[in-house]
Amino acid sequence: MSDPKRLSQPLSGGCLCGGVTITLTDAHSEVDVCHCAMCQRWGGSMYAGIEADGTSVDGEELVSVYKSSDWAERAFCSKCGSNLWYRFLPTGNRTFLAGMFDLPAGLGIKHQIFVDEKPDWYDLAQKSPMKTGEEIMAEAKAAGFSFD
Repeated sequence: MSDPKRLSQPLSGGCLCGGVTITLTDAHSEVDVCHCAMCQRWGGSMYAGIEADGTSVDGEELVSVYKSSDWAERAFCSKCGSNLWYRFLPTGNRTFLAGMFDLPAGLGIKHQIFVDEKPDWYDLAQKSPMKTGEEIMAEAKAAGFSFD
């Protein structure tokens, strides 16, 4: 797997009320998209997240975390309810809701996952790799993650 391109400038963003602010350094220059049923319920549609090598969170006292499955947790602001991030528990990897940040023009989509759960009422115009839930879970298991 090749090393993803990084944005040269830090990204700053936060929740709707401003109580939680997040700064990302060395953010990846592509957005991850998930169409799974849990993400749809969590945000009303697909999840679009951005990953970074460095993060800082101010206002952590307002962050609430919900363990949504055996392998994931989701964070939100306890004051305004804004969704903040998704964490994959086996690796600790977090992606942050892309809409919290003023992202530069021209970002692409890294991939779309759980496309088998995507409702038919929307499609993304940008072409990107698309993987079913079965494919993404098989990749995780092949990488050594256990979901038992």
